[in-house]
Amino acid sequence: MFYWLMKRVFVGPLLRLLFRPWIKGAENIPGDGPAIIASNHLAVIDSFILPLLIDREIVFIGKSEYFTGKGLKGRMTAGFMRGVGTIPVDRSGGRASEAALNTGLKRLDAGGLFGIYPEGTRSPDGRLYRGKTGVARLALESGAPVIPVAMVGTDVAQPIGKILPKIMRLGAVIGEPLDFSRYQGMESDRFILRSVTDEIMYSLMTLSGQEYVDMYAATAKARMSAGLPPEKPAQPAAPGGRPVPEVQVPEPPTEEQKSHGEHRGDR
Repeated sequence: MFYWLMKRVFVGPLLRLLFRPWIKGAENIPGDGPAIIASNHLAVIDSFILPLLIDREIVFIGKSEYFTGKGLKGRMTAGFMRGVGTIPVDRSGGRASEAALNTGLKRLDAGGLFGIYPEGTRSPDGRLYRGKTGVARLALESGAPVIPVAMVGTDVAQPIGKILPKIMRLGAVIGEPLDFSRYQGMESDRFILRSVTDEIMYSLMTLSGQEYVDMYAATAKARMSAGLPPEKPAQPAAPGGRPVPEVQVPEPPTEEQKSHGEHRGDR
């Protein structure tokens, strides 16, 4: 709670001044009770901007390397990540990742908001990649609704490798809650987990306007590191083999939308 208050009182106003963040669909965030915030992941700054736009406290999981750096820079990074509500996770898999999911379940059991990036890592090129099924396990084991969130413009402001983001307007689009209670008790069925995950990713695709690639983002990064060209699908694809929707990248709300209360802006 201390770090959250520090963020709202000190860090928040500075980030609002610099990035003038906008939001659409804020009414889709429940006023109380547990919910999973499932977001696309374009840049490190995603975890800083989204919490500014939500009145309730939200925590994310993040790679453990952010918390183990040496020297002054390492300590500052670790402190800042804790300040924005990030829970460390060992991305090497196995028991450590299981512990991170259990942390999420505890957060949801306590009635809080838990944020997760289903792609598992940042998109290497701004496209939307295949989701990992951890988000589905959280949804089925907790019974909490999944709120899809599309971050907009953060990859332009902070491409991979850039530490300080470019000063520009950034936004988020909040989709309607997804209810998976029909699959209660089926969290051990890998086909159900994949189906639920694909449904979540399809919602993210329609919200964000991103091109979808049926490959894990980590695999795409490995290909790029090996000097291989980016994967170029022969034709447009959508999660789970669904029909490809007509999508477009969201834009900041117009003055008319503001006057009709169709969004909530800076706070």
